[in-house]
Amino acid sequence: MTTPNPAAMEFFLTRRSRPPKLLRAPVPTEAELMPILTAAARVPDHGKLEPWRFLVLAKPALGRLAALARARGAALGLEPDRIEKGVAQFADADLIVAVVMVPRPTDKIPELEQVLSAGAVCLTLLNAALASGWDACWLTGWHVHDATFAREALGLAAGERVAGLIHIGTATSIPPDRPRPDVAAITSWIRD
Repeated sequence: MTTPNPAAMEFFLTRRSRPPKLLRAPVPTEAELMPILTAAARVPDHGKLEPWRFLVLAKPALGRLAALARARGAALGLEPDRIEKGVAQFADADLIVAVVMVPRPTDKIPELEQVLSAGAVCLTLLNAALASGWDACWLTGWHVHDATFAREALGLAAGERVAGLIHIGTATSIPPDRPRPDVAAITSWIRD
């Protein structure tokens, strides 16, 4: 058995994301971000495939991505409100880490396990940012699920997908906590 870590457990029981529209500078420097990324890469990774990579999106690249999202949304004929929501995700941000799921060809490790590993990277990155004293949020959106935008704006290769956009910064305010799940209601015990 490992040594109990009550401080870590308290962190997990009280952690919460911050809405990205409330995140502003300052943001982590490259030196401050590297241990956060290092922690994020320490996730379950069956077969040691590293089926993920990071894109650190900073100003002014975020402005360029906002413009590309606006143009792509218009080309797709999306509703203006939906387009602007995707645009704002880049335009209003000061730092985003895109976690890119990179499926690795193998007969031994199902792609689902690789997808789950990329999701684990997103959550660990979010929690590592919070544990480092930053505020953060994990989102995606129509733009990063659009293969053309992902390829042209983010340089993703065929088969790669964005697992998450992790916004990191300093919260300008803290909204009330949201209701949390009733764990007893969603837990089944199988004893026989």
